[in-house]
Amino acid sequence: MFKAKVLFIGPNESGKTVLANFLSDTADVGGEYRPTQGVRILEFESQAEGSHDNDKCDVELWDCSGDFKLETCWPAIIKDSSGVVIIFNPNVPSHLKEIETWYSMFISSQSLQESQCLLIAHHKPGSVVEDGRLPLASHLGQLPLIHSNLEEEPEDVKQAFCKYLGSVVKTMSESREREEMSIIT
Repeated sequence: MFKAKVLFIGPNESGKTVLANFLSDTADVGGEYRPTQGVRILEFESQAEGSHDNDKCDVELWDCSGDFKLETCWPAIIKDSSGVVIIFNPNVPSHLKEIETWYSMFISSQSLQESQCLLIAHHKPGSVVEDGRLPLASHLGQLPLIHSNLEEEPEDVKQAFCKYLGSVVKTMSESREREEMSIIT
């Protein structure tokens, strides 16, 4: 069984904790906003759709604060991560700009493959959901993007996350195979 360390990063008040709680079946999905202090680590088992035999996967989900004053901790958080999910609120214009910084700090600096990354445009309850094209920077436009609305399509969000986990596990498996072959040869 694979163990995947997946980071949930992005701007403050984008819905990272709500999504983390929902996907890990940890707690109720609503409530009053309380910013995450540092990082919360949630561990759970999930289906990794599309991976070898749709394996179960142990997930270590790191729900990271969106506060830039914690930037000095980021190298420790990034260490040994298998995947990165950038979560943002598409209805907040500053988030569209801010996710470029998250991308450069957590994805391009680690040379992660696109299959290890995911963008989630998280729509808060009562907000208007437009599935149209978002004005993302070109490098962000290369990443898989899903829209999440836990009020209307919670199972779609869970299914998309399992599919993402499948691509992370597949990438991890291929990397492990390459490493094993390099030892043999």
